[in-house]
Amino acid sequence: MNILILGATGFIGSAVAARLLADGCTVTGLARNPDRARIRQPAIRWIRADLEKMTDVATWACVLQGQHMVVNSAGALQDGLSDNLAATQQHAMIALQQAARLAGITLFVQISARTDGAGADLPFLATKRAADIALAASGLPYVILRPSLVLGRNAHGGTALLRALASFPLALPLLHADSPVETVAAEDVAAAVSAAISGALASGSDIALAAEERHTLASLVRLHRAWLGLPDAPVIAIPPSIARPVSWLADLAGHLGWRSPLRSTAMTVMSEGVRMDRPTPSGLPALSAAETLAANPSGVQDLWFARLYLLKAPVIAGLSLFWLLSGLIPLLAPAQAGTHFLPFMPPAAAMALTILTCLIDMALGAAVLVRPLARRALIGMLVVSLAYLAGATALEPALWLDPLGPLVKILPSLLLTLAALAILDER
Repeated sequence: MNILILGATGFIGSAVAARLLADGCTVTGLARNPDRARIRQPAIRWIRADLEKMTDVATWACVLQGQHMVVNSAGALQDGLSDNLAATQQHAMIALQQAARLAGITLFVQISARTDGAGADLPFLATKRAADIALAASGLPYVILRPSLVLGRNAHGGTALLRALASFPLALPLLHADSPVETVAAEDVAAAVSAAISGALASGSDIALAAEERHTLASLVRLHRAWLGLPDAPVIAIPPSIARPVSWLADLAGHLGWRSPLRSTAMTVMSEGVRMDRPTPSGLPALSAAETLAANPSGVQDLWFARLYLLKAPVIAGLSLFWLLSGLIPLLAPAQAGTHFLPFMPPAAAMALTILTCLIDMALGAAVLVRPLARRALIGMLVVSLAYLAGATALEPALWLDPLGPLVKILPSLLLTLAALAILDER
């Protein structure tokens, strides 16, 4: 059985792919970077693709060749520099459905979400709902699965945020702490896909996936805190007026390509909670949150991840501010800043070199804020910092003994840049 999986590199999609491979299926995945995906999951046949550019039926013909079934686990939370929800979650999916019908695909499994309630009119749920409606009307055999908050060994988005909140020292700052939250194990979502593929779920099924229990956000965060091995801590309710600027900053970061789970869409959905309001059919596994976490005991790497997750944004912002200011401040008095170069070159050349280095610093400080440029900007910071150290050491070694430590201060900046590179990847 040949199965095409959209989103096979993602949190849910990778669990689905592993299950279908274990079932003996031949799996094909789509990826923007298939070479990297192939290293991580060599058993999958990878095809280079960008859903945002696949909104025409014709673009899917070659991708569907030889495939029997399709599983769509691709998705994004909010529009931004890296995501176009209308293109990827609606237009590309409708084009795929039409192409799948022409190609004779025998089953289309759509991993969607509850699309009513709070946030129903936001692009995240509106585009998913449009794709679901189109699938039901497409004439294709289909199964729609609607998981609640997905928990698993890995973490991304909301699950990553749960772990980060759980690791806060002394107290747990929570917005919508009493909101109800239902969960489902990633392995149970994969099992439901496997059941659909095997024919155990009837075509036309529209199934909610959630464990029977219902947590509050506070109790779920406390459960994760215990899983991380941390003592219990009191909950501090964060009023919406304080949380709103955080969401605004997260939305701004989204326009620069960063996918923060603190964006306004997530906050709007969480205001009502994550609940399905209908039971999962009997016969499908439904591990509780405690059982899911117990099946995947945490290690020190999980605690590191949780603590570093929310530090990532301040680290990137701090590096950006450092480099922007290091370029801007000398420009306020370029002649004075260029005095270090005067023993080695004419005044005009010293002025030109000062302005050039300031512009380089400011360019790196701005570029690191743009997600597609961040890695190259961080590498540029390392190269430029080492060049500054080497040049200053050769031309004016006495700066190492300067009371203000202009060269010594570069060393912790180098370490922070290396740390930013280490935690840059999101999936």
